[in-house]
Amino acid sequence: MDFILTGSRLENGTNSSIDHPLVSTETSRPTPVVYVVEPNEVERESLERLIECEGWHPETFASAEEFLGHPLEIVPSCLLLDVSLPGLSGLELQKRAALERPDIAIIFLSAKGDIPIAVEAIKAGAVEFLTKPFLPGRLLSAFREALDRSRKILAREAEKRALQKCYASLSYRQRQVMALVSSGLLNKQVGVELGISEITVKAHRGQVMQKMQASSFSDLIKMSSKLGLSRRKELPRLRRDDSSSSLPGVLLDSYRAGILEALCPR
Repeated sequence: MDFILTGSRLENGTNSSIDHPLVSTETSRPTPVVYVVEPNEVERESLERLIECEGWHPETFASAEEFLGHPLEIVPSCLLLDVSLPGLSGLELQKRAALERPDIAIIFLSAKGDIPIAVEAIKAGAVEFLTKPFLPGRLLSAFREALDRSRKILAREAEKRALQKCYASLSYRQRQVMALVSSGLLNKQVGVELGISEITVKAHRGQVMQKMQASSFSDLIKMSSKLGLSRRKELPRLRRDDSSSSLPGVLLDSYRAGILEALCPR
């Protein structure tokens, strides 16, 4: 069973337009969500009241399967799991969630202090492993840490999506220039590498700075790093797709260089 897309679920549980098994849509609700998977109804209700008192939005489930069938939102969120669940276990659900929604931080509850299970859960990324009965203050502290982790992950993902959108607006040549200048080459060296004039490199570099919304060259380098760009990886791939690397393209670059040099004499 897969997580279900918010706002696009069909009656049979399939997705209407997106094929990925786990895709959620952003909503306007800023309130953090605390998901609770606990088979004991009395404990679920108690946890729900505790979460509401902190101003968070609780959503409770009796089993992992019930949770997996519920639409999820892209807001700061965490998941409180009982280790012993009917059907899919807490550790198995943790593995699924870590792969499909890494932004949802996980906290474990257990009726007994099982050290091997606790170690496995923490190694797999759990924020905390608490044994019952637990102190409410300690659980609330774990919730805050988990929600803060989720908030930071979502912020990084949003920043990367914005960078990818800017990068997609670049032409092939501009992507080549961005990869090369970010690797530390001077404009003249980039020109030699691409077979174009230095002034043409400067023109492309200016367009790259503008389209990437980089306020400085150091910002551009940081963007390249976040996008995972490198001279060795990007340039050969871009060359395969760039028709200007052919002889007509080189001649066209030379022509453009001559025009630019005539308009902007040194």
